[in-house]
Amino acid sequence: MLARRLAGRSFRRADTQRDERGVESGHAVERALRNLSGWLPPRQLSRRDIESFARAIDQCTHTLNSLTDAALVGLFHSVLLDLKAGDRKDHEIALAAAFACAGVASKRALGLWPYPVQFSGALQLMNGRLAEMRTGEGKTLVAALAATVMAGAGASVHVVSTNDYLAQRDSEEMGRLFSFFGMSVGHVVSGMRAEERMLAYRQPICYVSGKELVFDYLKDRLSGHGQIPSRVMHLRRAWQSDSAESEHGQDALIPALHFAIVDEADSVLIDEASTPMILSREVPSSYEPVLMHWSIQAARALIAGQHFRFTDGRSLDLLPSALSHCPPLPGGVRAAWQSKAWREMLIRQALKAIHLFQRDQHYILADGKVQIVDESTGRVMPDRSWEQGLHQMIEAKEGLELTLGRETLARMTFQRFFRRYYLLSGLTGTATEASRELWDVYRLRVCRIPPNRKDRRNILPSRCLATTQAKWIAVAQDAMQEAANGRAVLIGTRSVEASEQVSAELKCHGIAHVVLNARQDKEEADIVARAGRSGQITVATNMAGRGTDIKLDAQAQSAGGLHVILSEFHESPRVDRQLFGRSGRQGERGSVRAIVSVEDMIFKDSSPSLRKWIVRMRGAGQAAMLAQLVKRAQSTMERRAYKARMQTLTQDRNLSRLIGFAGPTG
Repeated sequence: MLARRLAGRSFRRADTQRDERGVESGHAVERALRNLSGWLPPRQLSRRDIESFARAIDQCTHTLNSLTDAALVGLFHSVLLDLKAGDRKDHEIALAAAFACAGVASKRALGLWPYPVQFSGALQLMNGRLAEMRTGEGKTLVAALAATVMAGAGASVHVVSTNDYLAQRDSEEMGRLFSFFGMSVGHVVSGMRAEERMLAYRQPICYVSGKELVFDYLKDRLSGHGQIPSRVMHLRRAWQSDSAESEHGQDALIPALHFAIVDEADSVLIDEASTPMILSREVPSSYEPVLMHWSIQAARALIAGQHFRFTDGRSLDLLPSALSHCPPLPGGVRAAWQSKAWREMLIRQALKAIHLFQRDQHYILADGKVQIVDESTGRVMPDRSWEQGLHQMIEAKEGLELTLGRETLARMTFQRFFRRYYLLSGLTGTATEASRELWDVYRLRVCRIPPNRKDRRNILPSRCLATTQAKWIAVAQDAMQEAANGRAVLIGTRSVEASEQVSAELKCHGIAHVVLNARQDKEEADIVARAGRSGQITVATNMAGRGTDIKLDAQAQSAGGLHVILSEFHESPRVDRQLFGRSGRQGERGSVRAIVSVEDMIFKDSSPSLRKWIVRMRGAGQAAMLAQLVKRAQSTMERRAYKARMQTLTQDRNLSRLIGFAGPTG
């Protein structure tokens, strides 16, 4: 039914209007009843359903293996025509035949025959759901199977990745499958010219990172494409000359928003949705450099609890005594800064730069510039900057030359953008914890796909140490012991600084290892490729390397597989599960262990007496108490992060309603 309904390129909302799905109306009770099914815990697809669909595909496959490539392609397109015009009772049979054609083509073009769980995962994508599949289950091929069938039915397909590397890699790896059916594939990465982007988006299938996709969409909005921008543009054209009209009459970069498959969907739709994407241009800064340096100097003299206080999340409040403790403003600055409100804003931003944004955690210094680090992936984001002078404040804090200011031209959150697709689907290894938010925001139901093979991963008891230094010693010793036994070891850290601290500890013991963090992100693929060797120790920030396979050599497999050490619990349990999911892929042996310290950030709000008690405990008792403490802390932080994302969405929606994209937001 979906393939038939999505056929063609005449979806008004996806092609021309590009409007966002409206907020649901009605009484609160009525909305709750409508949402009830989406709020229920995600269901796991039964083995019986998986095997039933696989049998239907196998029945079709017997007759397909003897066909020539040309005959197989012809049959594939014939089946899609049946899907467009057929009755509902024939839908399942035709859909199984379409996937059978795609599976045989995958075997011939890629040398890969999809597992039954991969076929079922692709079917869930076709139904507009988010398929939760364990790490290592072959989600790249799952996305390609669904993209093949949907693009063959006439829909424009976007496969959304977390970064440029994965977008280019997956498009090149899966390109042979698409070309088998005569369909071309494109990919979009940063640095491409507008003509190259336009060509890539016009292919039946396009791989692109979420960041590049949203920025290109915002460029289209500024060019007058979309429901509200087109109305504003028509009004402008009524008053402008013909030359001005032709200037704004350019084609859109993105021709349609039909079908999106979001890979690592929890990272893109949840973690990266905490801040809006902002399209801006450099302009002379509203803040004089001398004012920035004055703010940093004044803020460094303020004392927490006496002049300011920290509040929930990444924010703080000034106390009444703050401004009186600051030195006089430097001479030569504009008179507006004499205002109390403006000076408070400056001091507040300076305090944030000093206390809430730390080097080698939230940003790194590279090539004399402040480069933001994505906390959910550990990757650097060189083309991003903070708003409202915060970026320049951090530059002043680090003693760097201040960059120009930024003027906002357009902005949009991931939440509002992805609600514009005619059909949205996704893949990830960890979505259960965020299933309610995914339903509330994107109307995405989560369906859990069981692993292809039985899980053989061994979860070892967690350990909790009294100090950070003791933790690093324990982490190094555990890694050395497992590597000496011939296993591959992966140590996960939360920040660049932490990865370098554990690296220093390993160096003290003369242990060879490799570090993967924001400083080495260009060598990511090579480092991950070597991480599965016997005796290899790899230290990685957060989920640097997420989306790439750690393939074990024979010696590492026979020694017990990959051993993963989590050195600090994250604010979201999804990130912890992603790290643990690197071990024991596809039924391989493996083990995971958490070795943490009560000095870790996640325990900062816990009572000192409770932390001392946990450190004194040993064995299973300590692990059980630690699990409860972490669960409570993560629940609090998840609620706080959810509120922040909803607030960002509301602010973005209200701002869009006010400005109507009639001009720059200033």
